[in-house]
Amino acid sequence: MAKATLTISSKNYSSWSLRGWLLTKFSGLDFEEIVTAPDDASARAEILLLSSSILVPCLRHDGATVWDTLAIAEYLNEAMPDAGLLPADRVQRAHCRSICGEIHSGFTTLRASLPVNLKGHFPGFKIWSRAQADIDRVWFIWRDCLAKSGGPFLFGETRTVADAMYAPVVTRFVTYDVKLEPRLKAYADTIMAMPEMKEWIAAAKEEPAEIEELEVEY
Repeated sequence: MAKATLTISSKNYSSWSLRGWLLTKFSGLDFEEIVTAPDDASARAEILLLSSSILVPCLRHDGATVWDTLAIAEYLNEAMPDAGLLPADRVQRAHCRSICGEIHSGFTTLRASLPVNLKGHFPGFKIWSRAQADIDRVWFIWRDCLAKSGGPFLFGETRTVADAMYAPVVTRFVTYDVKLEPRLKAYADTIMAMPEMKEWIAAAKEEPAEIEELEVEY
């Protein structure tokens, strides 16, 4: 059987690539990374939120080609069932899918005004009121999940799809110096301390290419 491949774009800027990569890492599937060129038009459109059809990350495994992040999550949950990507409990599983669907299709103002930029750090960043509404909703989701599960991850001791889906939000909070209450900060610190996150961020900081459109003040 050919080794699985995961096509991703910029590690510094691409939230969707980070999600797909974390999901594949969490699953335990052995895979080869394929990184699109910095000037690839489709990858650039994805990063700049200019495309309604996001074709990265793209997982190829055992005859399947899967390019939507939630579809990748569901595929990996079936292919690697022992990884526990979704909670075992039916109610928790439905909750996990719901909050993942919400981050997959919503929070557009948060995405646009606080773009992922792992090299950047902007203390005192001014946050629009509409972006703050998205942030407030993220905080509610995290509080609710952590209160029910006890942490340290959103659904308890095991990392799930939800932690991969919200990991780029954690990096946004770090980049733009968004202050968190102690319990939420503890969760964010847990995500940032994962070895997979450390590996991804180290690689992101080595990326030579810059995308000028993201180097602006919102």
